[in-house]
Amino acid sequence: MANQLSLEEVQHVARLARLELAEAEQRQMTEQLNAILGYMEKLNELDTGAIEPMTHAAPITNVFREDRRQPSLARELALANAPDSDGANFVVPKVI
Repeated sequence: MANQLSLEEVQHVARLARLELAEAEQRQMTEQLNAILGYMEKLNELDTGAIEPMTHAAPITNVFREDRRQPSLARELALANAPDSDGANFVVPKVI
């Protein structure tokens, strides 16, 4: 494996992530991260030149409805159940 992480690099990343790892966890994390990097190296050996880039692994289509202009709710109807309004807007307590 060409690019192995050292224990010091894992400790540095843990410090940046504000993680407190015991010595055994640091060693375990170093092994696990190096295994992941090894797997990524193995994937880089694959020839993907003929594969079309995609955003999802499975073919999906947009399930949203078409945007259409529709009449909006009348102001009086929107304010009908408001606890307090000034006739044109909702009146809410000032929050600071």
